[in-house]
Amino acid sequence: MNPAQLAALLASHGTETAARARAALLDGGTGVVWDGADAPEQFARVYRRRLRRTRRTGQETAGLEDAVDRLAAHRLPVRLGRVTSADGGWTYLLFLSQDARTLLACTGVRRRG
Repeated sequence: MNPAQLAALLASHGTETAARARAALLDGGTGVVWDGADAPEQFARVYRRRLRRTRRTGQETAGLEDAVDRLAAHRLPVRLGRVTSADGGWTYLLFLSQDARTLLACTGVRRRG
């Protein structure tokens, strides 16, 4: 998926986190969507643990709780993508439909360092 397609997909989602990921991509960030798909329950379980950990440690996130809820409710395989801001300060994880035509959820985490 090229950057313009990824930016359009992020624009279509309508959440603040997706808008932030799109802005990071258009401001010189990098984006990727990987091949393959996994069960949404697996992602929901992993990101529910990350939500608990980030709350405990105070690490700044965006849209993580919403992403967990959306993944838990989804029933079809999910593809994973990522946008990293140009300065490396934020990483956004994208959860897409198996055909990568629909963005199901988006979460961001501020990188420590």
